[in-house]
This record gives sequence, structure tokens and C-alpha cells, in this order.
Amino acid sequence: MAEANLDPVFQIQRVYLKDLSLEQPNSPEILLNQEQPGVDIQLGVDASPVAEGLFEVTVTATVHTQIGDKTVFMVEAKQAGIFEIRNMQTEQLGAILGIACPQIVYPYLRSNVADIIQRGGFPPVHMAEINFQAMYEQQQTEAAAAALVPPQIIV
Repeated sequence: MAEANLDPVFQIQRVYLKDLSLEQPNSPEILLNQEQPGVDIQLGVDASPVAEGLFEVTVTATVHTQIGDKTVFMVEAKQAGIFEIRNMQTEQLGAILGIACPQIVYPYLRSNVADIIQRGGFPPVHMAEINFQAMYEQQQTEAAAAALVPPQIIV
């Protein structure tokens, strides 16, 4: 019986919109400009323990559009999920929190960002699919490289 309690557990408890904002600081003047705005999209992933065996994973997106040096609009969004994860090895836990959980949360984030942009009266901005495995592996490589670089002493 005790062995059954040691089986790995991975369950979605809840996916929810944690924060969402749309700013149009230069409206209505900028809306009359016919130029095509530049679009910059930044993504981030964060994971933190909530309780024993429960983790919150948050995927954050910032979509900033500009014409010249003026902002057309900016969207900041945080989509989160609470996941029950138990009986996993440490390296498995890191991969689940950095790859599997963001892959579940990200489609909700994309949908909410696209929705608020269109409700703001703008043409849609489509956020591309993300390879969270490649993103996670790059972060692990960068962290390992940073650990190998000795700190510099400035005199």
C-alpha cells in the first residue's frame, strides 16, 4: 500500500488570469497615424511553491507597439496555473515547472492577450508558439555558465 503513495503525481488544480492591463498613453492622436507600428513581445516564466506539493507557474507577456518613439499600446499580462506535483526527483521537477506547466498555461495567455488587443480597437497581434523546452535548456545552460565564471574583484 505504501508504494502506491510514492507514485508521481502531476495534476492541474487551476488555470487563471492573474493580471492584465492595456495602456494607450498617446491616444487618440496616435490612432490617426497610418504607419505600421513596430511590435516587441517579451515573455517570462516564473514558478514558486504555494504549499506542500503545490506550485504556481506564471507566464508573463509584455506586448509593446510603437511608431517612432511613441507608444501605440502596451499590454502586460500574467497567466498562472496551480499544479499539484509530488514524488518527483529534483531534475524532473525543474523540467516540469519550466516546460510542461508553461506549455499548459501559455495558450490561455495568448488568447487573453489577443482578446484585449482586439477589444482595445487594434488589429490582432498573434503571439507565436513557444518551444518551452528549448527556452528551459537555454536558461539551464546560461545558469551553468554563470556559475563557472568567477566573480570579479574590483579594487
